[in-house]
Amino acid sequence: KDLVLVGGGHAHVYVLKSLAMTPMPGVRVTLIAKDLHTPYSGMLPGAVAGHYEDDETRVDLEPLCRNGGFRIVHDEAIGIDHDDGRVIVKSGRPGVRFDVASVDVGIAPRAGDVRGAEAFATPVKPICGFNARWEAMLRRVIESGKHCEVVIVGGGAGGAELALSMRHRTREELKRRGMDENLAKFTLVTRGTLMPSHAKRVRKTFLNIFAESGVDVIEGDGVVTAEQGKLTLESGRVVSADECIWCTQAGAAKWLRESTNLALDANGFIEVNPTLESTSHKNIFAAGDVANVLKHPRPKAGVFAVRQGPPLDKNLRRALLGEPLVDFTPQKLFLGLITTGGKSAVLSYGNLALGGLGPVGERLWRWKDKIDRKWMKMYQEIPEMKEAEVEQPAVALAAGSDTMAAIRAVPMRCGGCGAKVGATTLSRVMKRLEPIPTNPNVEVGIDQPDDAAVVSVPDGMVGVQTVDYFRAFVDDPYIFGQIAAVHALGDCWAMGADPHAALAIATVPYGLESQVEETLYQMMA
Repeated sequence: KDLVLVGGGHAHVYVLKSLAMTPMPGVRVTLIAKDLHTPYSGMLPGAVAGHYEDDETRVDLEPLCRNGGFRIVHDEAIGIDHDDGRVIVKSGRPGVRFDVASVDVGIAPRAGDVRGAEAFATPVKPICGFNARWEAMLRRVIESGKHCEVVIVGGGAGGAELALSMRHRTREELKRRGMDENLAKFTLVTRGTLMPSHAKRVRKTFLNIFAESGVDVIEGDGVVTAEQGKLTLESGRVVSADECIWCTQAGAAKWLRESTNLALDANGFIEVNPTLESTSHKNIFAAGDVANVLKHPRPKAGVFAVRQGPPLDKNLRRALLGEPLVDFTPQKLFLGLITTGGKSAVLSYGNLALGGLGPVGERLWRWKDKIDRKWMKMYQEIPEMKEAEVEQPAVALAAGSDTMAAIRAVPMRCGGCGAKVGATTLSRVMKRLEPIPTNPNVEVGIDQPDDAAVVSVPDGMVGVQTVDYFRAFVDDPYIFGQIAAVHALGDCWAMGADPHAALAIATVPYGLESQVEETLYQMMA
């Protein structure tokens, strides 16, 4: 069976390692991801503050997939073809077929809700590219050498951490260059109160920290218009903003509403059961910020995405085996370690608040640093995996006697001339590839197939022939087909010839007829 993971979010990172450590014979795993270096959100404020190098905060998905023998489709999902069971991708290549799929693509910015914000604000989401956007903004501030007003829009824990982290880093960079450390002035603007999902003691602690750090806080006054150099608030107040960071609640990707039939909530997030399976579509799962567990609503926080990894892994395995799924109930309270820019933190747990700027806060930061580095180490140091030898995979047995019979009855398994896919399989692939452009010099070709091809050579010209045949070095048959074609054409180009005909010989893995067809189609497309 085909398991397709859409996105490289925290829950999927866990699933990839679990499947690599304990593989399921008979299951082909494919990861579709736009970014293969997925950032760990818990370390983003530390990276912004300059406490971590960028590579220290990212999980490289390629080694995870390579050690597990998984396929990578380096592309962006833009839809789901529910009838054909395919994930549609942005590049236009053939969709990726699935038996079971899971979506963990995070969330997208909603700056479009405020006029001018998309043009004049720097969004935090998606966080995969935020560090580069922040570094570019920091360079602009320093290189200008002029007083700069920086406004962070959004009063949640994320906005508070980023405001303090940016203030800390900017001050340190300016001091290091012998410049005025107060050259940049920071202001946080929020429509409601600061950090509303945390206890009042946490809010009070952070208001004191903002005051000590010289960061202004404007509460209860949301942004209604963003323009070059300024923001207009609901009260009519105008705030100077040479740089604006947008850290409000983000929304779901638009393609989920526009190009799928999945049940979504009012904000476009995928509605899922406690099993993390879609409420509307069997065998499609969702986790992380993009999922809304209807029976257990929780804030969009990285801690919940991380903890959805094990139950998601368990239920994906059960779905592949046709077994009943198991409910997952997330904790109601969670421990938050919220950083303050420098190497200190505030502990938030229910009504409890500890730490801040001082020895306790510094010890809490070291604790958080240890937790984050331990989590990263689990996915940055991957041992080589050995593939288990299984005669009859559990997935095939669970699929029933019809599937086992289909495997045994795959046609054309003999050697010699018969060592090829069946005629019906090949015909279906060729039909799916239509229309196929044909050079006029091809007298007998794909458009009128026969036992052999007939190609004429124009008068005054000679035929240049070459052959290339080599094993796949990438797991994606579509990419490998492109590479193989260009590699073969390179010999013709090196001879100064214009290619006008090609004879393809393709070797595909043994398997169910439908899977053989799909692999051959992807390779030839």
